[in-house]
Formats: sequence, C-alpha cells, structure tokens
Amino acid sequence: MDTNNLMEQILSKDNLNTAYLQVIRNKGAEGVDGMKYTELGEYLSEYGEEIKNQLRIRKYNPQPVRRVEIPKPDGGVRNLGVPTVVDRFIQQAVAQVLTPIFEEQFHEHSYGFRPNRCAQQAVLTALEIMNDGCDWIVDIDLEKFFDTVNHDKLMTILGKTIKDGDVISIVRKFLVSGIMIEDEYEESVLGTPQGGNISPLLANIMLNELDKEMEQRGLNFVRYADDCIIMVKSEMAANRIMRSISNFIEEKLGLKVNITKSKVDKPKGIKYLGFGFYYDTFDKQYKAKPHAKSIAKFKARIKELTSRSWGVSNAYKVRKLNQLIRGWINYFKIGSMKNFCRLMDGHIRYRLRICIWKHWKTPQNRAKNLIRLGVPKWAAWRTAYAKGYARVCRASDVNQAISNKRLAQFGLVSMLDYYTERRVTC
Repeated sequence: MDTNNLMEQILSKDNLNTAYLQVIRNKGAEGVDGMKYTELGEYLSEYGEEIKNQLRIRKYNPQPVRRVEIPKPDGGVRNLGVPTVVDRFIQQAVAQVLTPIFEEQFHEHSYGFRPNRCAQQAVLTALEIMNDGCDWIVDIDLEKFFDTVNHDKLMTILGKTIKDGDVISIVRKFLVSGIMIEDEYEESVLGTPQGGNISPLLANIMLNELDKEMEQRGLNFVRYADDCIIMVKSEMAANRIMRSISNFIEEKLGLKVNITKSKVDKPKGIKYLGFGFYYDTFDKQYKAKPHAKSIAKFKARIKELTSRSWGVSNAYKVRKLNQLIRGWINYFKIGSMKNFCRLMDGHIRYRLRICIWKHWKTPQNRAKNLIRLGVPKWAAWRTAYAKGYARVCRASDVNQAISNKRLAQFGLVSMLDYYTERRVTC
C-alpha cells in the first residue's frame, strides 16, 4: 500500500467527521486548556480550516497532556495523560487511517486495542494452547510500559511502513508534547501517554516487534497490549525463554522487564487479564475462572454499594448493583463461576435487606411493613424490636417479607440467572 500521501486521507471530510463523532461518544475529561468535549463542534466550525492548514505545513503544535494518577490495586499508581479535546480529535483522525495499514501486520495472537478483538478471546486462545500440552507459563511483566517507550525506536519502526513525512512529524509531536503536572511543565522524553487516542495503536506497533520475534522462534504466546504470556511444554524451556525474551525486550526494544512480577509457573499460579486458571479433573483440561484478586475487588465494590450508611435511595443502590453485576458477568462469562454467583446472590440480597431494614427506621414502621408483606402480627412486632441488623436480617420473618422474589420485582438482577443466560449465548 502507498503510504506517501496519508495526510490528505487523514484530513478528508469523511475521516474528520468520523473522528469527531468518536471523540464525542468517548466524552472524556478536559485537557490543559479546559475545553469540554461538548465545545469541540463550535471550536472546529471556527478554527477547523486553520488546523487543517497547520497540519499540512507541519505547523500544528499539540498542547501538553494533563497528568492524572489512577490508584492501582497493588498500591502504586497508573499515570494517565489527558490530551486536549482538539488533540484527541486529531489523534483519532490519524489513528483511523493508520490502523488498517498496521492491522495487516499484527499477529493473530495479539488481542489488545484492536477492532473486533477482546480480552476474552485472548484467554480462550491461551486455554487452547495450555490444553495442547503447553502448560508451563512464562509470564512477563513490562514495567510501566506506556511510560518507558523509546521515541526513537518507535519512530524508526513506524517509518518502516509510513512514508508520509507529515504524518511522521505529527506523531512525533504528540509523543514529545510534554506533560502538565498541576502547574508544572515536564518534558516527555519517553513514553506514549495512556489516555491519548493514538496511544493504543502506537503500543501495538512497538510490541508487534516482540510478536515477530516470538513467532520467528516458534513460540506459542498470547498478548493483550503489554500483558503477554508464553506457553511451553517444560519448566526448563520456560526458564530459558524467560531469560532470552527478557533480554530481547530490554536490549532491542529499550523497554524494562519487571523482574519481581515476571515469573515462570503452571497455569494455576498466574493471573491473566483478571482471570485465574484451574485443572478440571473430570474433563481433564484447564479452564478459566475469575481470579481471587478480581473476586476480592468485586466483593469490595458490592460492600460499597450496599453500605447502609450510604445516603441514597435503595432503588438507586439496586440500579448501581445491576450495572456492576451485568458488567462483571459480561467480562467474566467465559469463566466457571456458577457456585460463586449463587453464593454472591445470597450475600447481595442479605446486604440489601439490611439497607431496607435501616430505611424503615422505627420499630413501628418496621412492624407495619412486615405485616403488610405477610408476616403474622405477633411475629412482626417481635422482630421489629429485635436488636442487631445482621441477626435480624438473617431471620426468617425478614427473609419472608423481603423475599428473593420481591427483591427481583424491585429490580435486582440475579447473578446466577444472568450468568446462566450470558453463558449460553457467549
């Protein structure tokens, strides 16, 4: 494919319209200039032609990204860089033209940030390889990948395919546009900030070099962005590959391998994309399930949403619970978790009963509601004056009044029912 005159494709009306609509759909926070995504249309109406001319003559200068730190479960932080909404628009326009070009080069076992590909496909492919006898895992962790990408190496790789100097120029400008940390400017000499529309594509372009190296060596691997696992048949081979591939990553790509988090292990000892793995002795094969850390995070979020001290309506709590349940199961539906869903259903209903019991407030109101919901009068008054939220909400009277059926009528989604439904259709 001729890549000498891509800038005009990027600046075409159809491509820019598509980029604009995508930025609006993505919404997102303001960059350093404070412009909201809702203001982009009006701004482009006034300055769109000027921006296009600046891009054609290489005079457009992106603004620095705004640094945002997102806490990580392990206690560290993930650095996000939020470009201005105008820069996001331009990055999106560039990415839309470059993506089809590089899609032809990317490996079939690369699943992250690619059209019509997802994390679940990566996990299912990994399972196929494990069950084909490659059940020693080389789990390589790249340390702060997005912060450590070497610009010169990335641009050299990009330049092997893209011959349009105007496109090369604007991509480099986005890489070196700098970072605003509060009111302090910092140069961006390394990295491609997470948060930019073009960053996922640039990450895949860089790591495609790793894919090509692994393919050349005949290795079975699965990669989702910077999360890569290699599967081999023996521990000795796994240790040898850990050393050699780590050397390639650091010496040839200029990236850093996190020694403390990288390891060689059997499937049950690793966590990949939120999933854990176990060996089913009945079916005699490895299967996936939500990892213990993913489950702990989910339970913690359930606890937050069913806190009796959270001053919102119970209907709102149910809406938020349903969003969490559906999203979590849609992600983990390929895993085995029927028993977990059944147990969590009971736990969520119990915690929601506590919220409702507190909402009824007084013994008189509690007794009245219990009677209205079918509890005998004498039992209702006895329970209404009982002490202790936990004990009362496990009692038969409260479970009869606020039954599973009534909670379902109130709108609460059953994890088990939703999982069964999604599991069948996935």
